[in-house]
Amino acid sequence: MEYPYSYRFMLVCSVLVLCLSTRGARCQLSDNFYDYTCPDVYTIVQQHVFAAMRTEMRMGASLLRLHFHDCFVNGCDGSILLDGDDGEKFALPNKNSVRGYEVIDAIKEDLENICPEVVSCSDIVALAAGYGVLFSGGPYYDVLLGRRDGLVANQSGADNGLPSPFEPIKSIMKKFDDVGLDTTDVVVLSGAHTIGRARCTLFSNRLSTTSSSADPTLDATMAANLQSLCTGGDGNETTVLDIASADVFDNRYYQNLLNQKGLLSSDQGLFSSDDGVANTKELVQTYSVNGEKFFWDFGRSMVKMGNISPLTGEDGQIRKNCRVVN
Repeated sequence: MEYPYSYRFMLVCSVLVLCLSTRGARCQLSDNFYDYTCPDVYTIVQQHVFAAMRTEMRMGASLLRLHFHDCFVNGCDGSILLDGDDGEKFALPNKNSVRGYEVIDAIKEDLENICPEVVSCSDIVALAAGYGVLFSGGPYYDVLLGRRDGLVANQSGADNGLPSPFEPIKSIMKKFDDVGLDTTDVVVLSGAHTIGRARCTLFSNRLSTTSSSADPTLDATMAANLQSLCTGGDGNETTVLDIASADVFDNRYYQNLLNQKGLLSSDQGLFSSDDGVANTKELVQTYSVNGEKFFWDFGRSMVKMGNISPLTGEDGQIRKNCRVVN
């Protein structure tokens, strides 16, 4: 989908407001940061993401999730990429779940060959997520660049700070607020679940057991199909997050919620929760019938999320290898 210049211009201009409203943002990122120092960065990232998604369409969703899980812990500093037993990638929400590290490695290797020690790993993650959305049929948005890489990982921060699919909506909203994001951001960024997959362990709490029935906010036929998939397994079996259009970035996710076909309880809770958050229900209803507004708000929220506490200037470093500090 091609977006007019006016759309792109308004989205970039809104960054000034977003910086002021996003806690910890330094407003030093720009959409032309590498124009003179490494102008091929866009082409290289595009090529790698496109190739990865040709092999496995799901990779677009994985790269988007990688960016999300990076930004919510220590800010958008690439700390999720660091190896080590105490690394964020081995925190409970990320272990055997977050993917795409090898794609980032391949991009970094190529960039180091043509413009060594220029492009940060955190910027690569942000750009890769943007192309993952675009190549899935989602909106174009200007990814602001100029982040530097963090020096330490924060496993406990990942364990405690990342929103969980098991949490009530109010708790998730609190975690978003802690990083400067609001209720609209909660609902619109949850819409990223229009692509990707989830393991049984993340939704089996909604299925029937010997002592309890299935979640009443889960469509009965869908519950039965999920029960068949997950029964007798080790919890690592996967299914699509969006039953209507699994690999296409669109607003069908919100339509699913209206019909009790949200996979995760945290998804369905945006519409069905009695947690006193009626405004999330109204936003779900709006996005379910207005895909253009969803795309606009999603791009805006992604720019806002990408501005969570970036390291800029002389802070941090430009890693030569995304998995280890220099």
